[in-house]
Amino acid sequence: MNERLVLAVPSKGRLMEQTSELLAAAGLQLRKTGHERGYRGEIDGLDGVDVTFISASEIAAHLKTGRAHLGVTGEDLVREHMADADDRVTLVKKLGFGHADVVVAVPLGWIDVRNMADLDRIAQPFRRTHGRWYRVATKYLNTTRRFFAAMGVTDYRLVESLGATEGTPAAGTADLIVDITSTGETLRANGLKILDDGVILKSEANLVVSNTAGWTPCTERTRDEILARLGV
Repeated sequence: MNERLVLAVPSKGRLMEQTSELLAAAGLQLRKTGHERGYRGEIDGLDGVDVTFISASEIAAHLKTGRAHLGVTGEDLVREHMADADDRVTLVKKLGFGHADVVVAVPLGWIDVRNMADLDRIAQPFRRTHGRWYRVATKYLNTTRRFFAAMGVTDYRLVESLGATEGTPAAGTADLIVDITSTGETLRANGLKILDDGVILKSEANLVVSNTAGWTPCTERTRDEILARLGV
């Protein structure tokens, strides 16, 4: 069994910068090994750690399967990748950055649709008028299914979004969306409004421990050292 702890951190963007700054402030300076544009690294002064630089979505997947022992990623991605997230991982610390809400948003022109009950109410009339269920564009397929079911909304069709989700209603490829937003400005710019009870999750970056990784006394000691430095 591997005696080295695998720490997965974001590979690009503001999330990578903020993660690096947070770790450095705790005396955990990340350093890439090999090529500067590579995806492997170490922590200066702390042996027994392999750092892997991957996307935030991949981090959630690696934590789920135990390929990473620790990782920094958004709670939204953890919940999307794992229906049983509370069994597979432990969210040990909210990091205070990467804030985003996962929301249900509909066109501003839908003046009679203010909440999820309204969304359920219009499903049958919408189908009679358009000959189909309304389409919900999202990257959060699992999260959307669970939330809509919990709210009693069943008559719709999911459309997987691979690009700018907020633009899909205007483009005619969807009727409403489930997406992340920080300020709501992009939604408003695209003629969308958040339903009154349409905030599915208020997410931010978390330090996450995998419960499915192959833990050994050595990796547990390394984990405890990292958590202690981060004030956990």
